[in-house]
Amino acid sequence: MTRFTSTDPATEATNWEGEAASPAQVQAAVDAARAAFPDWADRPRQDRIDAVKRYQTVLKGRAPQIAEAISRETGKPLWETNTEAAAMIGKVDISIRAYDERTGERSNDTAFGRAALRHRPHGVAAVLGPFNFPGHLPNGHIVPALLAGDTVVFKPSEETPLVGQVMAEAFAAADLPTGVVNVVQGGRETGAALLDAGIDALMFTGSGAAGAYFRRKFADDPHVILALELGGNNPLVVWDAADAEAVAGIVVQSAFVTTGQRCSCARRLIVPEGPQGDAIVEAVAALSDRLIFGPWNSDPEPYAGPLISANAAQGALQALQQRIDLGAKVIRASGPVGNLPGAFVRPAIIDVTGLNVLDEEMFAPFLQVIRVPSFEAAIAAANATRYGLSAGLVSDDPKTWDRFIRRIRAGVVNFNRPTTGAAGDMPFGGLGASGNHRPSAYYAADYCAYPVASFEADAVANIEGEIKGLRA
Repeated sequence: MTRFTSTDPATEATNWEGEAASPAQVQAAVDAARAAFPDWADRPRQDRIDAVKRYQTVLKGRAPQIAEAISRETGKPLWETNTEAAAMIGKVDISIRAYDERTGERSNDTAFGRAALRHRPHGVAAVLGPFNFPGHLPNGHIVPALLAGDTVVFKPSEETPLVGQVMAEAFAAADLPTGVVNVVQGGRETGAALLDAGIDALMFTGSGAAGAYFRRKFADDPHVILALELGGNNPLVVWDAADAEAVAGIVVQSAFVTTGQRCSCARRLIVPEGPQGDAIVEAVAALSDRLIFGPWNSDPEPYAGPLISANAAQGALQALQQRIDLGAKVIRASGPVGNLPGAFVRPAIIDVTGLNVLDEEMFAPFLQVIRVPSFEAAIAAANATRYGLSAGLVSDDPKTWDRFIRRIRAGVVNFNRPTTGAAGDMPFGGLGASGNHRPSAYYAADYCAYPVASFEADAVANIEGEIKGLRA
């Protein structure tokens, strides 16, 4: 057995210790989910609704515990993890509504009887959770899957096993039937064993590189449905906006919230050449200097905490330095935050105008500035990425927005709001390396069940009259 631990990146204290599930244990979890599937899928829909509502009640009662577990494992301040716990609770009602609207049942009368549409679950769904929203994001796969009639094997991120354990305990307290939800802990080897255990669906939130691997792995196995919500090299364009300080607030919240560890964070700030762009960049830099980074339970309350680990911080700083070595101009340098542990980094702003930098996501509070001569050039720069998750425009001119929304290539596109803004009752997902055209959030219902179209007549009838070319 392989033992591993989870530590608080803000304090370096141990949160959780345990053993990674072996391939045999993973297979046993999938077998349990397979055995539970027929009964769960055949139950009246109301039974499944009642089960997830019981889970919702447990979440409500344990919300403070859930929020603290997320803070301890991710380092995110409590103000943010309280909102994550609330989002987990709200996901239940949203998912019930989404299932009925997007994948429910309907029928139309016909001359012979009726044409009916139903949706059926896939079977055993593997859910691989991320570390940045270790409760909300896997919950956003699991709840719709359960409502659809799928059974689930959930592997939390190896960085956040405590949150996974808390979720497992919540499902157990909700008294779901044995085998309907199964949790296996571990890292890459455990995840690989799960992919090879005979699953029917893979629901994943994480990096573009991992998503590309899953596409390749299942390319010759069309039976397994893939729902991939991946990262992005997201652009935020500022054009024809007079109030630089107002703009700065939107930019900072787009780039630096959650210490830059949201897949929807703005990575590229595209501004006009000249004094207007200079004023915007200066205002963003000045506001970033005021942000408080600190432990999740410190006083005063921090804006954000550390990256998920010291190793993640080291990797992000190396990626930043690569761009600086290519000639990027440093506007605000990153580096340690006081005497805090090595997972903490200061936000960085660099100017990469005219440079051929890597089209890769830096999962950290690092923002790249690109200056362009025209709005057409701004749109071209924004779309110059193999990703397509989120994008934003900040402008005082609604006509500029009309042009932007028609031309930008992304799945989440905001106007005069941070790129990180997203609603649970809307789809969330992207194009290209950011996903596989199966957005999550409200549209998760779509990938948790498949449609079945039927012609139905209540009695056997002679249809010779419908057959052409018969001999008399």
